[in-house]
Amino acid sequence: MTAPIRSGSLLALLMAAGCGGAPAGGAAAPSPTAGAAASSDAVYYAYVGAESADLMHRVRLGPDGASIDRTIPVGELAVENEGPHGFATSPDGRFIYMTTGHGVPDGKLWKFDAGADTLVADPILLGWFPATMDLTPDGLYALIVNFNLHGEMVPSTVSVVYTPDMIEVDQIETCVMPHGLRMEPSGVFAYSNCMMDDLMVEIDTRTFEVSRRFSVAVGEEGPAESMAMDHSAMGMDHSSMEMGGMQGMSMDPSCSPTWAEPSADGTMVYVACNKGDRILEVDRAEWSLKRVFETGRGPYNLDVTPDGRLLVATLKQGAGVEFFDLESGASLGSVPSTTTVTHGVVISPDSRYAFVSVEGVGAEPGKVDIYDLADLEQVASLEVGQQAGGITFWKMEPAPSN
Repeated sequence: MTAPIRSGSLLALLMAAGCGGAPAGGAAAPSPTAGAAASSDAVYYAYVGAESADLMHRVRLGPDGASIDRTIPVGELAVENEGPHGFATSPDGRFIYMTTGHGVPDGKLWKFDAGADTLVADPILLGWFPATMDLTPDGLYALIVNFNLHGEMVPSTVSVVYTPDMIEVDQIETCVMPHGLRMEPSGVFAYSNCMMDDLMVEIDTRTFEVSRRFSVAVGEEGPAESMAMDHSAMGMDHSSMEMGGMQGMSMDPSCSPTWAEPSADGTMVYVACNKGDRILEVDRAEWSLKRVFETGRGPYNLDVTPDGRLLVATLKQGAGVEFFDLESGASLGSVPSTTTVTHGVVISPDSRYAFVSVEGVGAEPGKVDIYDLADLEQVASLEVGQQAGGITFWKMEPAPSN
């Protein structure tokens, strides 16, 4: 059994040898293969994290079916669950970046050689509970929201990391519980949400400053002029609330935005209102609300097909996936997940398949459900470690000839 990936003195060994093998710590092994074969001549790969098992899985989908291609134990502390949470792939496909939400006291950013799955450098400390991230199109900078899940309800930050040297060069204060960060196609602006402030925040990557804010509160959608949120003046309730199974949150937002996804052409940003059961379409040029898509229960993560045709939403509390036609704005229907607490979604570059992570509850295994976007049907489902969450597409390549 392969030991968990550790930083520090074992770095040289890790860079020289692969880290595949059985899950550590007695975790149940994932199912090797499940589901139908991909109806194409390509092979697809994605990475997914199992937050409660400290595992990273590489998923493969090809003409011969779906399988777990490799399982990589991750972490530094044998006595603590570190929680792999956010994932991103470098634009050239050479590296996989991963955040761990827990630590002493902060989480970290990790950088792996994709395919070899070995550490490139020691992981670096970020803010409290680093979560979702995205990279600039040149791959030089990573922007990571510091979600601060377990801390006080105070404004948190977005970390900026220079990826070639793995150095944090800035922390941008944004809002309370920033979440769901994505770049628009040019890479000039990044968008994330403030779950407890009911705001979408725009960050200018040329200056690493907040450039605009947009209110996503029900009935108050539009530009937010104030750059500083006075929570006491807003009369927010600091009693406990629940969002998608996460406890300890306070305040009482009406939208509770969890994701901001720019359109394929960069003209719009789609915001998932996890509490409001709807998705907002915001025009970037006019900085105004254009359309509202009513959804099933608890939209959480979003992705848009590269051809601009579909918007795919995970329904965290609704345990399903919903598909929207972006030309008409109509829902094309939803499909139940294979277990509960549906989390992340990523779409292949050819707009053909959606890979969806599903957490499960307690000791249940997580799942990766795979959907064919040609007919909006689930074609495969794989068991992975507990609490499958962050997911990123790695690459597609021609299928081997027979």
